[in-house]
Amino acid sequence: MNRKQLSREIIDTCLEMTRLGLNQGTAGNVSVRYNGGMLITPTGTPYDLMTEDSIVYVDADGHYEAGKLPSSEWRFHHAVYEVRPDLDAVVHNHSINCSAVSILGKDIPAIHYMIAVSGTNRIPCVPYATFGTPKLAEYVQQGISQSKAILLQHHGLIAAEKNLKKALWLAHEVEVLATWYMRLLSITDNVPVLSDDEIQVVLGKFSTYGLRIEE
Repeated sequence: MNRKQLSREIIDTCLEMTRLGLNQGTAGNVSVRYNGGMLITPTGTPYDLMTEDSIVYVDADGHYEAGKLPSSEWRFHHAVYEVRPDLDAVVHNHSINCSAVSILGKDIPAIHYMIAVSGTNRIPCVPYATFGTPKLAEYVQQGISQSKAILLQHHGLIAAEKNLKKALWLAHEVEVLATWYMRLLSITDNVPVLSDDEIQVVLGKFSTYGLRIEE
């Protein structure tokens, strides 16, 4: 896709994220890898007011276009692309249940086989750091190297995938897992989980499972 098409897809992803109830107001941000850097949503702009020209290009060194301001979280998007060359799109939101689990500082364990959408046996929660800071980007880089979806303590969710449709699908699946987990925690602290051996079996099956989107 060319830049205009990718920018339109970023905006459509933002709007769909809100429609699905995964985000509120101007919270959250979305990016795609592009031309050695990335295209990312601007700071503080309502999604329904964005145009293709609103989307900001940030290069590999963190320099961005004159007259435009990228999302305050551009550093952790950059961190994802640095450590995960296999992933080309990042969705970040403050979905209700993912954020609630993050406030508890908990990983989401293998309560259901769909945990394997993350590429591992859990959704890890990385430590808290102030939004937009290099320290948070450092924590994100550590977490995303293990899992395609991570929680940010006292903050929200990051989901990264090969393209925006898959990244949004992943974000939605993790919010469902977080919803189940919060309901289970309201009943018991001893939530049953699947074994690591079983998750390895599921991960093998997931090589041909999930959202089928042409690259």
